[in-house]
Amino acid sequence: MNQEQINRLNELARIKKETGLTAEEEQEQKVLYRQYIDWIKGQVRAQLDEAASKNPPGSCSCGDPNCKHSH
Repeated sequence: MNQEQINRLNELARIKKETGLTAEEEQEQKVLYRQYIDWIKGQVRAQLDEAASKNPPGSCSCGDPNCKHSH
């Protein structure tokens, strides 16, 4: 998703609030909103994958490989 699409989504939200949307604008807003949600999900997944690779399952952030902490 690029900044132009985000700007358009924000513009449609403003128009909806002020005067309402046409049927075409409503459909455009739905499509852009779905793209935005999918983009956000992708960003979150990437961050979680990166965090998981830094702390593999069974490892502890304390750095002790034999850690017995309860997590």
